[in-house]
Amino acid sequence: MRVDLSRVLFALAALALVAMVVLPVGWLVVTSFIGPHGPTLDNYVTLFTDASMIRPFLITLGSSAAVAVLCVAVAVPMGWCVARTDMPLRRMVRILVMASLVTPPFLGAIAWELLAAPNTGFLNQFARVVFHLDRAVHPFNVYSVAGLTFVNFLYTFPYAFVFVANALERIPADLEDASAILGAHPAQTAWRVTLPLILPSILAGALIAFLQSMTVFGSAAVLTLPAGFHTMTTRIWSLFQFPPKPALAAAASMPMLLLTLALLRAQQLVLGRKGYALIGGKGARRTIARLGAWKWAALAFCAFVLLNAIALPYGALLDAAFVKVAPAVPTFANLTFSHVHFVFFELDATPLALWNTMILAFGAATVATALALIVGYLVARRAVRGWQLLSFLASAPIAIPSIVLGVGLFLAYTRPPLLLFGTLWIMLIAFVTIEFPAAYQQLVAVASSIHPELEEAGRLLGATPLRVLREITSPLMRSGIVAAWCFVFIGAIREISAAILLFTAPTRTIAVVIYDLNESGDTGSIAVLGLLLMIVTFAVLALANRVPVITTAAEEFRA
Repeated sequence: MRVDLSRVLFALAALALVAMVVLPVGWLVVTSFIGPHGPTLDNYVTLFTDASMIRPFLITLGSSAAVAVLCVAVAVPMGWCVARTDMPLRRMVRILVMASLVTPPFLGAIAWELLAAPNTGFLNQFARVVFHLDRAVHPFNVYSVAGLTFVNFLYTFPYAFVFVANALERIPADLEDASAILGAHPAQTAWRVTLPLILPSILAGALIAFLQSMTVFGSAAVLTLPAGFHTMTTRIWSLFQFPPKPALAAAASMPMLLLTLALLRAQQLVLGRKGYALIGGKGARRTIARLGAWKWAALAFCAFVLLNAIALPYGALLDAAFVKVAPAVPTFANLTFSHVHFVFFELDATPLALWNTMILAFGAATVATALALIVGYLVARRAVRGWQLLSFLASAPIAIPSIVLGVGLFLAYTRPPLLLFGTLWIMLIAFVTIEFPAAYQQLVAVASSIHPELEEAGRLLGATPLRVLREITSPLMRSGIVAAWCFVFIGAIREISAAILLFTAPTRTIAVVIYDLNESGDTGSIAVLGLLLMIVTFAVLALANRVPVITTAAEEFRA
């Protein structure tokens, strides 16, 4: 008698998700109602009446909405140019977008400090020389809401780009050819056929962009604190400074959680009006648009975006890594290798921090992707009772600032029966919990686009649900699985908000070391470590990009 392990595995995945999310979030909810003398609503009264709490919330909403709009406005045309046109250097553009994705936002913010600081930034110095401006004039000011929005956009739009490009690559040409045969104009085909098919990915990308911008801490801390204003994440962080106010910080995270629930519900209502599903695998033929002379305009557009996301920031970091005092135009007189020597031969924290970072990133990416595959499948197929609760739990962590979730994890895992503080295990749990929603959003969108009839054929042949998931659904989702793994790996390698609360001397990561160096103003060492981190990460992404993703359900099932 064969034992069907499907239900057992699915139940364990659900229990793991409950334990991973409910425990720390539960501590946050309870703490938000605790005052000095017991249960109270004073924290919420303060939250909605104190101007120092209201203004950061409004700034966060406005900036995050602008980031989401910018991401869609840039990612959709870029994704179309890369996936569905004959634009030159398409593969190079995709690789460079990944380079933007691997750049930690706080490191990008430091690079843009070097470029657009009001007094010393490269761009301001250049503008003064070219246009003969007074030294008191600074055309660029990264220490502003606009500067924060711009920097967050540069390191968030790759999420939307990958969603859109993957969705466009999955659309077979037959659907668009049928529209053309029926007399539809290309614009009508794009509006009535292509757009509805990629709409779930566009909305998922916009949602991720909004929430990533809303909950980011690193770039906000770098750019807003010197300017004298707060976002919600930096305001919450300030509540943990002396004297700490964790209860008010926990209460401040609740509106963001409720806002995320509202956005997810709105997304479901919009997409629930019509259903779209593809029958087939990634190997279907795709329509390639011939742009003619416009292909150079498309390439120029992509190049301008990547100039701001990659070329200028990387150039600023390279300059900081190899000149004595940055920012400065490199010359033979001010070139130095002292920062490199210090990082690799004098800074004792570097080897262990690099090892910890790689172990945590690989572990978190593998665990989170495997769990997201199972949970995403259950939700997309509504395969278990209570799938709505699973969907909520899978998306909830992205609504909570990582620094606040770090407090919840600290409270959850530093008391019996899980005494994990001071080990890499608590860091791994933190990274998996924080980065899980990105993998889940990707895989549930991909699973929803695969028609259930493919799985039903497997069940008719006697396959268990687990075997159907392993041999039919998973191969069709392979590109999404690789993308999800990369998202979690990148998120884990650059995570700093929770790590800054949970690390001890033996468990420091590269991000924590960079944060410590930023406190001391050592820009040169920060640049060296940041470039090292990006080189290692980009190498991993290059290997992941070589994983074969072209397959069909029939081929995999026969195997």
